[in-house]
Amino acid sequence: MNKIFFIKLAAGNVKKNAKSYIPYILICTFTVTMFYIVKSLSLNPGLKTMIGADTLSYIMYLGSIVTALFAFLFLFYAYSFLIKRRKKEFGVFNILGMEKRHLAKTLAWETLYVSLISILGGIVFGLALDKAMFLLIAKIVSGKISLGFFISAQALKTTIILFAVIFLLIYLCSVNQIRMANPAELLRGGSLGEKAPKANYLAAILGILLVGAGYLISLTAEKPISKIAPYLFCAVVFVITGTYMLFTATSTVLLKTLQRQKNYYYKPKHFINISNMLYRMRQNAVGLANICIMSTMVLVMVSTTSSLVIGMDNIIKTQYPNDFDIYIDETAPERRKEAYDYIRQLQRMENLNVTEETYYSYLMVSAVYGQGRFTPVPAGTVTGESGGASFIFVSLDDYNITMHTDKTLTDGEILVYSNRKNFGNGPLRIFGKNYTVKETLVQALGNRMIAENEANSYLVVVPKIEEIYSLYECQREALGDMAANICSFYGFDTDMGEMGQENFYNILMDSFAKQEYQGTVESKADAKANQTGMYGGFFFIGMFFGILFTVAMVLIIYYKQISEGYDDKERFAIMQKVGMSRKEVKSTINSQVQTVFFLPVIVAGIHVAAAFPMIARILLNLNLRNTGLYVTNTIICYLMFAVLYFLVYLLTAKIYYEIIEKGGIKNV
Repeated sequence: MNKIFFIKLAAGNVKKNAKSYIPYILICTFTVTMFYIVKSLSLNPGLKTMIGADTLSYIMYLGSIVTALFAFLFLFYAYSFLIKRRKKEFGVFNILGMEKRHLAKTLAWETLYVSLISILGGIVFGLALDKAMFLLIAKIVSGKISLGFFISAQALKTTIILFAVIFLLIYLCSVNQIRMANPAELLRGGSLGEKAPKANYLAAILGILLVGAGYLISLTAEKPISKIAPYLFCAVVFVITGTYMLFTATSTVLLKTLQRQKNYYYKPKHFINISNMLYRMRQNAVGLANICIMSTMVLVMVSTTSSLVIGMDNIIKTQYPNDFDIYIDETAPERRKEAYDYIRQLQRMENLNVTEETYYSYLMVSAVYGQGRFTPVPAGTVTGESGGASFIFVSLDDYNITMHTDKTLTDGEILVYSNRKNFGNGPLRIFGKNYTVKETLVQALGNRMIAENEANSYLVVVPKIEEIYSLYECQREALGDMAANICSFYGFDTDMGEMGQENFYNILMDSFAKQEYQGTVESKADAKANQTGMYGGFFFIGMFFGILFTVAMVLIIYYKQISEGYDDKERFAIMQKVGMSRKEVKSTINSQVQTVFFLPVIVAGIHVAAAFPMIARILLNLNLRNTGLYVTNTIICYLMFAVLYFLVYLLTAKIYYEIIEKGGIKNV
């Protein structure tokens, strides 16, 4: 057998198995395209000119790693469906005289064809779409659009090497399967189903417990964002592992239980469905679990990232209540007054039309709770653990003027607002003083210190400004040089556009530094540009992986339907021969296909609902306080995904029925 023979045989095999090979080549090409795009974007110099460039580049870099890992795992998984259908064909070749080394050569040429088409096609599409994706990111983050066409040699090299290695490993694994199997096993390979698994009650219970543990972590985790990652990781691992066990062991236990219910089991419809699903449950379960997990990932990524983008204006408004926010960190009142007057002078020099302004003094104290009272600690050491909190004390006069209210307080009374955890109606004990909460406020002064602090933050309104100075002295006595200063907040709005705000922001920054005032100058326009870059990057990568995982899920469903169609066609033909009508057979098929199809998306919906508390907490720490927005967005995403899922069902079910009917279901 010469080289030309194997080349022609391999080409003929690919053509003959086009129904299986074409979807596989398409998904390989698609995966190559997606990897090249995200890798090229992470290296694109135009990305570095955008605001939030470092965050964007890092997000794209992480995206390329996740895509590479996904490509490795998923292409192996997809090829397992394809090779299963080919084993009988290889068995025939083996019996007709071809040695296994000849089969290996044939498979090598087939793999070479697929890899060349996929890699070259993926790179061509990647090059064509790369600029479009860059423009899309620029549009999302309101970045500058650079002229020209960027081609990354490093991205090309990495893409070719990565997928060449993946296809080589797939080939070696396939050859090893053929080498280890005898001709009889190869002949049965395409049609041999898995033995009906035994009911593993231990694994079934463990699966329920793992999923329950993941849900419990989500429902009860109260850690701040900086320490929630390990809990999130554990919850994800528990739910993924538990999901596989639910679909394998727990589903088998359920089916075995139904099988023992004789009144239910011994009906033609139920008998066929339960017996058929038990016979191949182990294989079905893994595919169903994969679909469920991918569906969950798509829903979580798309709903969270889109919620951040949609709610970005509210997030910025919460953090930056005015066009310009200035925090003057000077304890001496005359020094704070001097800084305030200097800013007003700059406003007049630049002919600014100030439409609204806010000015108040405050003292920010960090404290931890213990033995019934709050004990002050140095600023920056509180993370929300062990009752830790930050208190921002302001006077009643400043609060009433700023919020346009007329609230009253007597000595020892306070008003309290909480950014996260409700303080309650109990007394506040701090610095040896006891305060009674007269009212819990629903609206705070505009102050980023309250909005974005990941610890519990409380705005405390005291009767007089003298009380703040008294608290400051108590703090100085307790902490010495580590004590926080009394600060002033000055915020103002103008009628300038974002460009004008950027210019005046730069003037303020330079002037503040020259005068050596202690404090921070912030601009809403500058913050919006930076957060647009970060949240826009999250949104892009969320949509990117949403599309990637959705396409992968569709292919899994497609191959699963083809595989089950070939496995079922002879079985259903036999059922019809032993007396079942065509209507009964069709009804049985519909029941089984619908059960297998819609179970993953239902479980995925339950997973998303259970993950809501933890995700909502993460979004809260990103200052997305509009929980209703996230709920609405998640429901919309789920409904849209369910519609897409149903369309995939209609398409693949049609292919399944065509295979079944070709197998011998006749009109009777």
